[in-house]
Amino acid sequence: MSLVLQTIDGAIGTITMNRADKRNALSSELVAELHSAFVTMGLREDVKVIVLRGSGPAFCAGADLAYLQKISENSPLENLADSTSLKEMFQAVVDCPKPVIAMVHGAAIAGGCGLATVCDLVVAGRDKALFGYSEVRIGFIPAIVLVYLVRKIGDTQTRRLVLTAENIMAEEALRLGLITQVVDDADLEDETMRIAGTIAKNSSSAMTMSKMMLGAVQGMSLDAGLHYATVMNALARQTDDCKAGIASFLNLTKG
Repeated sequence: MSLVLQTIDGAIGTITMNRADKRNALSSELVAELHSAFVTMGLREDVKVIVLRGSGPAFCAGADLAYLQKISENSPLENLADSTSLKEMFQAVVDCPKPVIAMVHGAAIAGGCGLATVCDLVVAGRDKALFGYSEVRIGFIPAIVLVYLVRKIGDTQTRRLVLTAENIMAEEALRLGLITQVVDDADLEDETMRIAGTIAKNSSSAMTMSKMMLGAVQGMSLDAGLHYATVMNALARQTDDCKAGIASFLNLTKG
C-alpha cells in the first residue's frame, strides 16, 4: 500500500498522507514518499497549486512508536542519514515551485506540525485542528523545523511553543502567525479547495519566482535584497506569462 496518494483535479494537485491507522505518523518510509511526491508534482506543468492533507482523523501526529524506537537504537551515522532525509523532505516542500496549502483537519503534532509549518498556506478546522511541538517532552528537540519556525513567527513565540511543548488550537495558531486561515470544520475541504482554485488562476512562472524571492530575501541585507529584487523584476518582465498578461490587460483597456 502506498503511504502517499497523489491526485490531480484540473490545475490542483493533492498529496494525501495515507497512514490513517497510525494517524499519519511519520516513518522513514513516509518521509521518503512525501519527498518524492513533492518533487514529482512540483515538476508537473499541468499543476499550479498543491494541497497537502492527511487521511483519517489526524493531519499528522508526529513520529510513530516504531520510528522512535529505531532512532533510539541507531548509530550516530545512521541517525545523521535519517535526519538528513527529514531535512530534505521539509526542504522539498519549501523549494516546491508550486504554492503548497496544508489542510489541517485534526492533530498536527511534532513533525506533523513541522510539516504544516513549511507549507506556504495553512487552512485549519476551528474545533478539531491542534498544533504543537511536543519533542522536548521526551528529551528530543524540533531541531530542523525550528530553523523554519523562527523565520515564520519570530523568536519570542518560537521559544514559547518549543520550550513549553504546549498544544494550541487553530485560533491561537492563527494569532501567532503559524497558520493562514481558520474555518468551520464542516467547511474545511470546500474552503481549502476554493483557495486552491483562486491560486490556480495565477501565473505559474510568477508564483514560482515569488516563492524563490520569499525564500531568498530573508537572509539578505537591504541593499542585497533590493539588488536581487531589481534583477528578478527584470527577469519577470521577460516571461511568456508576463508578456501575455500585459497584452491582455492592454487589450481590455482599449476595449
